[in-house]
Amino acid sequence: MRYLILFLLSLFSLAVTAQKTAHTVIKTDLVPAGITATISKNSVNLTAGKRLDYTAFTGYLNLQNDTGKQVAKIFFTYYRKDGEDASQRPVCFTFNGGPGSSSVWLHMGGLGPKRVLLQDDGTAPAPPYQIINNEYTWLDKTDLVFIDPVSTGFSVPAGAESAKQFHGFVEDVQSVGAFIRSFLSKYQRWASPKYLAGESYGTTRAAGLAKFLTDSYRIYINGILLISPVLNFGTNDIAIGNDLPFVLYIPSYTAAAWYHKKLAATLQGDLQKTLKESEDFAMNEYAPALLKGEWLGDAEKDRIAEKLSYYTGLSKVYILQANLRVSDSRFYKELRRKDGLSIGRLDSRFTGHNFDNAGEGVDYDPSFINIDGPFTSTMNDYFERDLNFNEEREYNIFGNVYPWNYNNVQNQYLNVAESLRDAMTKNTHLKVYIGSGYYDFATPYFTANYDVAHMFLEPDLRKNLRHYYYESGHMYYINKPSMIQFKKDVDNFFEWSNGLK
Repeated sequence: MRYLILFLLSLFSLAVTAQKTAHTVIKTDLVPAGITATISKNSVNLTAGKRLDYTAFTGYLNLQNDTGKQVAKIFFTYYRKDGEDASQRPVCFTFNGGPGSSSVWLHMGGLGPKRVLLQDDGTAPAPPYQIINNEYTWLDKTDLVFIDPVSTGFSVPAGAESAKQFHGFVEDVQSVGAFIRSFLSKYQRWASPKYLAGESYGTTRAAGLAKFLTDSYRIYINGILLISPVLNFGTNDIAIGNDLPFVLYIPSYTAAAWYHKKLAATLQGDLQKTLKESEDFAMNEYAPALLKGEWLGDAEKDRIAEKLSYYTGLSKVYILQANLRVSDSRFYKELRRKDGLSIGRLDSRFTGHNFDNAGEGVDYDPSFINIDGPFTSTMNDYFERDLNFNEEREYNIFGNVYPWNYNNVQNQYLNVAESLRDAMTKNTHLKVYIGSGYYDFATPYFTANYDVAHMFLEPDLRKNLRHYYYESGHMYYINKPSMIQFKKDVDNFFEWSNGLK
C-alpha cells in the first residue's frame, strides 16, 4: 500500500508539472557527451501565420583546454528547427557584447522564438512584464545558438580555474572559438552553413572570431551579422588628443537633435537629406578645422561653431566654450537641458530626469533603464517556465569582467576591422551584414561607415558587405517598425549568402 501511495503521488506530481508546462517535453537521450542540458519542444507562429516547431537545448558545454582539462562551463541555448536535416540547415552562433553582457538582448529582443512585450516604439510597459511569441524570429532561416561567455549568464570557470584567463580580447575570442568548434562536433553541425551574429562588443568578438576560426580551426564562415558594430576603438572612443570620434559623432548629434525637434526648420524635414548634409560638413569642414588645432583662425573658428550649432541644436556659445569639441556625455545633458531632460546613450529617443539641470553629465541612461528590468525579469522567467531550466545561481545579465585585457594592442586602439578584412580576403565567399541605428551613441553609424571605408577591400570583396540603417537606437529591434525591416533585411541576407539571390 505504501508503494502504491508513493506511485500515485508521483503520477500526480507529473500531471501537475505537465499541466504547468504543457508545451514542453523533457528528454535526456539526445544530449551529447560533455554537455548537460534540458531539452524541450515548442513552436512559434511566424509572420505569415505559419507554425514552426523546434527543439530547444538549454544547458552547459564543458570547455576543455588543449590538454583535455576542463576549464569552464559555457552556458548556451540552442534552437533547432524540427522536421529538417540539421546538418543541412544553417546554424548561427549569437552573442551580445559589453564586454561582460549575456546574450539576453538578442535572445529575448529580436532573434529568438520568444520576445519581451514592449510598446511599438520600444517603451517598456508597467511591470510585471510579459513574454510573447516572436513572429520575427530568425528560426525560419537558421538554427540559433545563444552563447554566454565566461562570467556572463550562467557561464563560470571550472573548479579552481581563474575567470581572469577569459577576460580579454584574445582570451575571449579563443574561448568562444573553442566553444564553437566543440559544439559543431558534439551536435554534428560541421556540414551546416555557419554564421556569427554579434551586437556591440559582440561585433568586435565576431570580427575577431572570423579570423581566429579560419586560422586556428580552418572553420570558414558563410556570413557575419554585425549589429550596431564597434570595429575600431580609435573611431569610437572620445579622448583628449583623439579628435576623430568628435567628427564621426556629428551625424548622430544631428539625428538626435532632429528627433527632438531642436534643429532649424530648414533641417527638420527629410532626415536622410539632413544627415547627408551633416556628414558632408563633418568630413569636409569640421574635420580639417579640428586638425588645425590652435592654428585655426578666430574667424574660421567662429564660422565652424555657427555651423556646429546649426547641425547639433546646441548653442554657439556652448560649442565655443567646449573648444568646438562637445563630447557625447555632455551632449546627452545639453541638448534638452532647458526642458529639464537628458537623452539616452543607447537610444537617444528616450529621455530622463536628473537630480538637477545644472550638472555636467547625466545620472543614468534612460534608454538602458527602459529595457534593463523587462529583459532581466522575462529572461529568468523564460528559463524556468518555458525551457524547464533551473539554476540556483544568479543569471548575470552583466558580469564583472574588468579589467578587460587589451595587451595584444598595447598603446594602440583595438582595430578588428583588419581582422574582418583578413577573413574576407582568405574566404572570398564570406558575406557581411552591418546594421546601424541612427539614434545610437554607443556605436554611432558614421563610425561604422568610416571603419568600412578604411578596410580598403578590393572591389570584388567590397560587394560582399552590405550596410543597413534603422530609425532606432543601439538595440534597434525594440522599435517595431525597425524590427520588421530588420527581419526583411536579415531574410534577404541569408538568402543572398546561401546563393539563393
